[in-house]
Formats: sequence, structure tokens, C-alpha cells
Amino acid sequence: MPVPLQVAYKPISKPEIGVNNYQGFMRGKSEVIKKGSNPYDARPLESDIRLDHDVEIKVRDGCRLYVDIYRPADAKEDEKLPAVISWSCYGKKYSALHMLPICVWNCCVPKESLSGLEKFEGLDPVTWCPRGYAIVSVDSRGTGNSDGSIPIMGSQDAEDCYDVIEAIAAMPWSNGKVGMAGNSALAIIQWHVASLRPPHLAAIAPWEGSGDIYREQFCRGGVFSMSNFDLITHFIIKSNTVGGGIEDFAEMYRRSPVANAYWSDKRVDMTKIDVPVFISGSDFSSIHTMGSVRGWLEVPHDKKWIRWSSYQEWYELYCVKHSDQELHKYFERFLKGIENDWEKTPKVRWSALQFGDREAIDDIEYTDYPIPGTDFKEFHLSNSGLQENPISEDTVIAYNSEDAKSIAEFNWTFPQKGRLIGLPKAVLYMSCPSHDDMNVFVILRKRSKEGKLLMHLCFPFSAIPEHIKRIDDIPEKEQASLNLHLGSVGVLRASHRKFDPERSIHPQFPFHPHDVEEKIPAGEIVKLEIGIWSMGVDFDEGETLSVQISGSYPSIAEFTAFSKPRPEEEKNKGEHRIHCGPQTPSRVILPFVPL
Repeated sequence: MPVPLQVAYKPISKPEIGVNNYQGFMRGKSEVIKKGSNPYDARPLESDIRLDHDVEIKVRDGCRLYVDIYRPADAKEDEKLPAVISWSCYGKKYSALHMLPICVWNCCVPKESLSGLEKFEGLDPVTWCPRGYAIVSVDSRGTGNSDGSIPIMGSQDAEDCYDVIEAIAAMPWSNGKVGMAGNSALAIIQWHVASLRPPHLAAIAPWEGSGDIYREQFCRGGVFSMSNFDLITHFIIKSNTVGGGIEDFAEMYRRSPVANAYWSDKRVDMTKIDVPVFISGSDFSSIHTMGSVRGWLEVPHDKKWIRWSSYQEWYELYCVKHSDQELHKYFERFLKGIENDWEKTPKVRWSALQFGDREAIDDIEYTDYPIPGTDFKEFHLSNSGLQENPISEDTVIAYNSEDAKSIAEFNWTFPQKGRLIGLPKAVLYMSCPSHDDMNVFVILRKRSKEGKLLMHLCFPFSAIPEHIKRIDDIPEKEQASLNLHLGSVGVLRASHRKFDPERSIHPQFPFHPHDVEEKIPAGEIVKLEIGIWSMGVDFDEGETLSVQISGSYPSIAEFTAFSKPRPEEEKNKGEHRIHCGPQTPSRVILPFVPL
């Protein structure tokens, strides 16, 4: 059921013909797009596709949602098809072809890889209709011409999606099996609706999908940020609903900065998911990494597979043939019932990033995650860097929390080749002499043998612009979080330091309930357990792990242009002090696995 409290909404602009590929309301219109057609001067159709525009589906409260249905036009009258649903609030005709040009290098997705019929982050009908699938692109509640105000990733969205799944399964052309696929927003909804167990949902493929947008996006570690959402609501999401709007996260946070029924509704109970799950994730998503990890750990059955990627998610979805072939095989097995040995697919495959101008090592097979036999080694923080033995004397290391360039850095150089895959954690004893709270950010970076800080390129070098041969060739204006990864990050607001071991997915990743704020008397030392998001990195002998602690989120680019400034009381003030010593053993715990 939707949350039992009033939700704040903010106005949102109306769609305009020709903007974001909006084509107007076309209820009842059907057409056949012929093989060889190239409606967007991109990828031509490989077969005739029937497109039913704005098909109306009425959900349980009477709200009317509108969907576009793409089907193979040459399907026989008695042929029954599985369907794959693409669900988001972005607009059902808003395609990757229309979105990616706002990204650096188009995220390395060439025009010929897209038809323009695909819903952004969803499957392309040009690929999937010839395979015998229907692709259903949905305008979720309140978006486009669908009724209502726009909910984001909670029980209302999930109930609506449940009803659409059941309506699609009942259509005369359907074989009764419905799947879901897609990245990011299209992946997050899969967790939510699968937890409700619609009878005709047969398989999901959440590739890069958060499972808790309070803890993983808007209030990560208790630190509020609008992330990229103001940009999205400004440019992308549109609604024709009179008096409608979209959930106002900033206002809901103002009303309750700690978890309440509203924020709890944004966290999926993954233990209720009973359908097959094909998960994909990466170290470098700023939102989705831990949703993918938690999905693997909490989905309670053995029909689940996880594959970690070294590529940016949209490039992976639209350009990596092997990934497309695997998704096809997965859906053939669970949406068509074809016995194709899918079950022999390794359950866990991971990537080890090399950083610098070296490609990652992909598809490393394991039996489980975290990797069985992981050696969680403690490294203590000291004036001389990281050391394996506890330090015997008290030491204080400080940084200016108001200066983004001020950091406390602790290094450890690998005496021999090593591999870190899994969940790192920082345990820090900290104080602030001039404020009653601290926003603390920890990043794990890699230095070369020469001491240079390295980055990971989120695309294969063969896909980036030809004039760029090395990461050092990338101009500063073309450096963005979509194409370059600095390292895995942990975040915690000190007043949200309470954690619940029983609800933690792993001892290395503490669950913070965020249900109270515990302010800190100026100068008092508090213990902070900071879960750092999953990492997979190889180090050669002589390369260095750099643990950097600061008062600012360590990223290449922030999405602040459309967001209001945060209130002064939420900002850091003055010096943050890290206390190291026998009674204050500040340390990081790192996941070493065999090479």
C-alpha cells in the first residue's frame, strides 16, 4: 500500500511535440513500421514491427496508464509472445538516441547501435522483436498522458507496475510470461515490483539498480543530496496531468531528515523476490552499486546470477554483444521455456579494475560473493600512512572540512601483486572542535609505482574518440563521472552513526537505520563505522592504495546547477580530527582475495 502520510509534490512542465521525442497522444493508433525503415536516421529495422501507441491500462485505483507495445508484425495469429516491460517516468518515447548526446562522447554509443524506438535505458524493439518478443514501454503514473502525480520508486510505483504486468499477460497475443529489463530507473522498479510477486512476472534483469534510494542516492550515509534528480526533472520528465507534479525529495527531507514511513517505502524487501534474477553491477555507479550487491545477498533462492562489469551501463546495454547475447539466452530460458543450458552460467562473475591505461580483467568466476576465503586485513591509520600493526602512541591527523582540496591521506604500497574484491570498511575515531556534526567521505584510490593518482576509464579504449590514446589525453572539460572512475567511496554523517548489526548485509557493510540524529558535543571523539561501496581492483608490486578522508564528496562532476544550496546547519564547519592510537584504533579493513 502507498505510504500513510501526505507526500509533497512539486510542479513539472508539460511535454511539447518534438521535444524529447514526444509525439502527442495517439490512443488507438496502430502502425506497421516496415523492415529497412530508418525513422531516426540511425539503425534501420531488421523486420516489420507493429507498434500500438498509447494502449490504455487501468490500474487498481482507476488511474489510466498508457503504454506503447512493439510486436513482430509477422507473428502468426495463434503465436503467443513473451513480453518485456520497460518502466520509468522518463517518457515512453524518450530514447537513448535522444538522451545520450547530452553526455560526454555520447557514452561511446554510436548512432548505428540505436534505432530510436528504444525507451531510454530499455531494450530496443529492433533487436528484440525479430527474436519473438513484445517490448512494452510504459509512461508510469503522472508521466506523459498517464493520470496522476508522479511517484518515484516506492510501493505506489510497484503496485502500478504489478497491475500493468497482469494486464499485459492477459492480452490475446501474450504467452502469459512477462519479464523486465533495463538499467538504472528501469532496474530499480524491477526490485520493487518483484517483491510484490505478480503471478505472471517470470524473470527480471536489473542491470545497475539501486534497492534503497534513501541510503544509496538522496541521503547516502545520512548526507542529503539531490544527486542528478533536479537535472532530470528539469530536462527529461514531463506530465500532461492538470494539477499533477513529481515527488519533492528536498521537501520530504526537510519534513523528516531521518527515516520515516516515506523513506522506508523507498527500500525494497529483497527477501520476498521469488522469480529468476540476472543482476549486473559495477564499482563505479554513484547510485546502484550496493543495490546490485544486496540483491545478490538477499534474494532467497538459487535462480540468481550476478555479473560485474568494467563498462559504463548504457554502453554495456547497447554495444557489448556478449552481454546482449547472455540476456537473450536468459530470457529464452525463463520467458520462452527453452532448455538452453542457461543454468550452467557461472553464478558469480566479477571484474578487477587495473586503472590507468590498462583494460580491466573481466568475467572472473567465483562460487559466491563476498568471495569465499576473503582475507579481511586491517590497516591502521598513522602519521606514516597505513600499517598492519596497531600503533602504540596517540596521534591526531586533521583536515579542513570546508576546503575540498584538504584531505587526510594514508598510503600502503603493495610488496607483491594483490587483488582486492569485496566490501571495504573504515572504522574512524573522529572529533570536530567547532561543530556538532561531521559529513565524512572516504575514498580508496590507486597510485602508480611513480606515485601518480590513477583513474579507470569506463569504456574500452577502442570505443573512445580516436584522438584520445591515453587517459592523460582527455581534456578536463571531457572528464566526467560517466567516463572516469576515481575509486570506491564511503559516506557517513556522524549524527547518523548508529548501526544495526542484525540488519547489516555483511559485517563489512553496516546498516544505519537513520532513525535518530545524535549530535556530538564539540571536541568529543565518536566512533564511525563507514561501509565503503564494493571494489574490485588489482595492484602490482610497487603500486599503492591511497585512503583519502575529507569533508567533500570526492567526484569529478557534481549535478548542482539546478539544486538549491543546502542549509548552513547541514554543512561541515572547521577542522575534522582523526584520532589514532591504542584507545582509538582508526583503521580500514580491506578484502584480499587470491589471484
